[in-house]
Amino acid sequence: MSLKVVVTDEAFGAVEYERAVADKFGAEFAHHQCADVASTQAAVRDARIAFVNFAPITREVLQEMPPGAVIIRYGIGFDNVDIEAARQLGIRVANVPDYGVDTVADHAATAMVALLRKLPVFDREIRDNGWTPIQVGRPIKGFMDTTIGLLGAGRIGVAVARRLQAFGMTILAADPYADTATLAAAGVELLALEDMLGRVDGLSLHMPLTDETRHVVNAAFIDHLRPGCMVVNTARGGLIDEEAMAAGLERGAIGGAALDVFDPEPLAKDSPLRRLPNVILTPHAAFYSERSLDNLQRLAAEEAERALADEPLRCPVV
Repeated sequence: MSLKVVVTDEAFGAVEYERAVADKFGAEFAHHQCADVASTQAAVRDARIAFVNFAPITREVLQEMPPGAVIIRYGIGFDNVDIEAARQLGIRVANVPDYGVDTVADHAATAMVALLRKLPVFDREIRDNGWTPIQVGRPIKGFMDTTIGLLGAGRIGVAVARRLQAFGMTILAADPYADTATLAAAGVELLALEDMLGRVDGLSLHMPLTDETRHVVNAAFIDHLRPGCMVVNTARGGLIDEEAMAAGLERGAIGGAALDVFDPEPLAKDSPLRRLPNVILTPHAAFYSERSLDNLQRLAAEEAERALADEPLRCPVV
């Protein structure tokens, strides 16, 4: 059986790093744009390496690969990969958690600042009505009087904290896996979730999507937020119950939202989130800059090279 390396799907437009590592090991290379289980099964059949973006890596898909094969997930999250099935089938999974920390943090911090300054509201009013009194944006706190909460305080969360601290904001965090001393050194106070929610003017999500975290931001969660709190999500769409989010925005329990990720994607055409004036919508773009995109594909290809050379993986998930 010949050595086979495949890309199941990508959103980058080129796969030169991936092709180069296949060529280095004399492997057959194939580039696909799979979106369903059947096409993904066909793409990965007998592959030693599969680079994966959003294609569904189910048990049925994994069964097409030989034991010892490696799935390399472009990016941080791996919720489209059946990790337990991979473990049982002897297939390794790796991700690329550090390719674009600063880029995602830039996007999240920028979105939070825009919401706090009520830019979406002012912009919509002027476009629709020609001009607007500042009263439509009230209240607006000064940044020195603003407290931000991080739901998840890993690499990206701490990077967001640094950016917002530069404006004078106070940063709190809720994360059961974070180290208090590490966050304290970064000027971030670690609290229990229930102690944090009622104190923050803005909430930025930076946690993985798991069975435990799906729809963590639901109606009950929103009821515990400080009224008018802003919410930014650059992590995973499934963290938010979008119906509850829309209802919270409409009644003013949430002051505004900046959403880069949705569940499912793309966002439904009839979603009420599309018509609300206090919402910023972006197309899963927080990861993107020219540098981060290059880093992502280069680091993924380097992981494949380690796998093909039978060396330890740099970022194994399983």
